[in-house]
Amino acid sequence: MPRPAAHPELPTLADSVRLAEDGVHLLDRRVFPFEHRWVHARTVEEVAAAIEDMVTQSSGPYFAVLWGMVLAAREATGENPEAARGRLRAAADRLIATRPTNDQPRKAVEWVMASVDAGGDDVVAAALAGARAGDADYRRRSREMGRAGAELLPERGRVLTHCWGDLYLIGLVEAALESGKQLSFVCTETRPYLQGARLTAETLAEMGVDTTVITDGMPASLMRAGEIDALVTASDRITMDGHVINKVGTLQLAVAAHTFGVPFYALCHAPDPDSTTGADVPIEFRDGDEVLYTLGRRSASERVRGLYPAFDVTEPRFVTTVVTDRGAFAPDRVHEYWNGEQETAP
Repeated sequence: MPRPAAHPELPTLADSVRLAEDGVHLLDRRVFPFEHRWVHARTVEEVAAAIEDMVTQSSGPYFAVLWGMVLAAREATGENPEAARGRLRAAADRLIATRPTNDQPRKAVEWVMASVDAGGDDVVAAALAGARAGDADYRRRSREMGRAGAELLPERGRVLTHCWGDLYLIGLVEAALESGKQLSFVCTETRPYLQGARLTAETLAEMGVDTTVITDGMPASLMRAGEIDALVTASDRITMDGHVINKVGTLQLAVAAHTFGVPFYALCHAPDPDSTTGADVPIEFRDGDEVLYTLGRRSASERVRGLYPAFDVTEPRFVTTVVTDRGAFAPDRVHEYWNGEQETAP
């Protein structure tokens, strides 16, 4: 496990993974906002371990993979270009495997490898250029997706979120504020890591948005009472037929929203052209012991065991709209995002 490190700058969740000369620094989201602690990963393996240990979450693994690939290139300094590329491919396999449900780590790898394959003999420079391009692209697409999503929200209303949407959510809220919309947000606490209570709610509050935290069991009751005007979540992957794969609990929220007439807007940059339907997406099962603890303290009896599928699959019939960086699509038409074009390397 990479070691904790001091960091001189005030951390922000939108800039929580940083490349430095001595490695990759990751804001430890497991303890934020109570502690502003950074974890220092000096090697590719330490970056991979930090992702698996939930040091960074949501968009964080994407950026960690970008900069982890740069570390792999640095580790290959002195090797011939072909051997260096082989080291990068091995690093890519390790980093992609850290979060198998989310397709963003694979996209991060593609940015770096495309640059390295086209960049001549200076593998480090090419890897760094690819990582920087992938970073800029992700932020641009999040802003464009946010503008498309904000257009769907009412001028006034209460929006329910689930888990930590990271730059997806930030882009949405910034666009809504810029357009003069007056929205308040309700955040599920999101067990077992409480990302909604600790990360989403804190970020929204910092942005000046009225924010309320509720337990994971409360949303259906609020929807039935007419207290929720829209459900908005990010997504770890969306298939070509409109299945939404996201943090576990999204399915029950979507079913409740469908039942009580609340629109569900799922945010993603693009559907995954390699995933035809929900059955094609591997669902990560994490150690069941994780659900037996809350913020490091055991919250269940020693006599029981836990079960933790970290993601679930929501059928298209429960999804109102898929919001992408190219605009909004009905779930059964999300395949039109590509309009016949194949996804190409960056």
